[in-house]
Amino acid sequence: MPLSGRRLKRDRKLSDKAKKPRLVVDAAEPLRDEPLSDPGSEEVRHPVREPGPRRAPARRVPRPDEPTAPLRARTGHPFLRGIVQLVLVVAVLAASVAGMRYLTASKPKAPSRPATEQVYTIERQTVALGDTRPSFSVFGGTVANESVELRALVSGEIASVAPELEAGRHVKAGQVLATIDPFAYRGAVTEARANMREAEASLAEREASISAQETALKRAREQLELARNDLQRAEQLRQRGNTTQQGLEERQLIVSQRAAAVEQAEASLEVERARAEQQRAVNDRLAWKLEEAEKNLADTELKAPFDGVVVSETAGIGRKVSASDVVVQLYREGSVEARFIVSDRQFGRLLSDSDGVVGRPVEVTWTVGGAAVTYQGEIDRIGAEVLADRGGVELFARITEENPKVTLRPGAFVEVTVPDKLYRQAIRLPETALYGGNSVFVVEDGRMRRRPVEVAAYDGADIVIASGLKPGEEVMTTQIADARDGLKVAAPGEHMRAAPAQGMGHGS
Repeated sequence: MPLSGRRLKRDRKLSDKAKKPRLVVDAAEPLRDEPLSDPGSEEVRHPVREPGPRRAPARRVPRPDEPTAPLRARTGHPFLRGIVQLVLVVAVLAASVAGMRYLTASKPKAPSRPATEQVYTIERQTVALGDTRPSFSVFGGTVANESVELRALVSGEIASVAPELEAGRHVKAGQVLATIDPFAYRGAVTEARANMREAEASLAEREASISAQETALKRAREQLELARNDLQRAEQLRQRGNTTQQGLEERQLIVSQRAAAVEQAEASLEVERARAEQQRAVNDRLAWKLEEAEKNLADTELKAPFDGVVVSETAGIGRKVSASDVVVQLYREGSVEARFIVSDRQFGRLLSDSDGVVGRPVEVTWTVGGAAVTYQGEIDRIGAEVLADRGGVELFARITEENPKVTLRPGAFVEVTVPDKLYRQAIRLPETALYGGNSVFVVEDGRMRRRPVEVAAYDGADIVIASGLKPGEEVMTTQIADARDGLKVAAPGEHMRAAPAQGMGHGS
């Protein structure tokens, strides 16, 4: 309950007590209790005098805790008392403020110092023209230009594995890395060779038969010729009557028999020649089988095709492999190159430069454990297509440095620094001289003057200005938070009261 409410309740109780009459009676008179009835209230007994002689009326004596009349009047109006207190507080505050103002106004004035212009201490650089070639850096990765997966060409159980067949180890060209059990394949070669020798013998037999048939045919033709000559003489003798007709016919029969023999010999010779040709076909087929068996036997050995580094291997003695299972993965040593992407604008600048793109020297940096390892290289080729989803062109740079301290491996994250286009008669300034991305401040008569410029390129902490400045002008290279035209500036040590400039980025 608020304080004013408690006070009001207390004052009301005191007022009610004051309204109740207090009777004073003589102590000699006996008192008795007589009930008094009051409508709407309970029965109350009050002491009354006993019948006796009448005395003067009793005088009402105030109680010690009964407030006097002025107190009752003041406690009867608590609202007025609050107003009085508020007025007193306001009066005290007003008097305090008036006194403070009076003391402030009556304070003696200190002697004023003359206002001085603030001077900023800055660094400056004199404009000079010259040929400059900035460079830009992009990030990419390393890939192996030449890699191979050695697959099992025949199926079987791996019988042996080279000790060098471990990921990261170097292997030599022609080195046997793993061997598949060659027993079955060696037997196939033996069988193929036996079949081949048998076929060669059959062919030799056919060729000998052909030779015999050719000899028989030759003899049959000679006999036919002799029979024809004999028949011709018999016909001459018959005309002269020196022989009989029977003798002539016998000679004609002999010629016919000799001609039939020649024809039979010719037919036999053709048959033998056909059989020999069939045998040659069989021999060719068996020769291919032999070559296949020999190749399968040779394929049981997996050999390194070049000097390289083992990327991964799945070989193990006793492991069964099938044809075309990957056993070893290698990449050629020294074939690692950097693959990176340049933006369309960067690629356009490289194309417009007289040095072109392919063959441009680059610097590849690989950060290993906080230490940067740098490799010299050159752009080897341009990607086959423009990467529209990445907004650039893919380039490949091969490492030209021989015997580097740390061998570059595929999969490394590298930074490639590429020399940019050559800018002739350009101006190189620190990037801290640039304000708002397109203006600088020159110093004229000790004051700053804003000068719009054309920024051709960024080169690390420097910028290349193409136009907007003249040789010999002094450009401010310090960043000032409130840089604007007309500010007074000075070089370090020129003005004792110069205020130091505060770096705030590129300003406005």
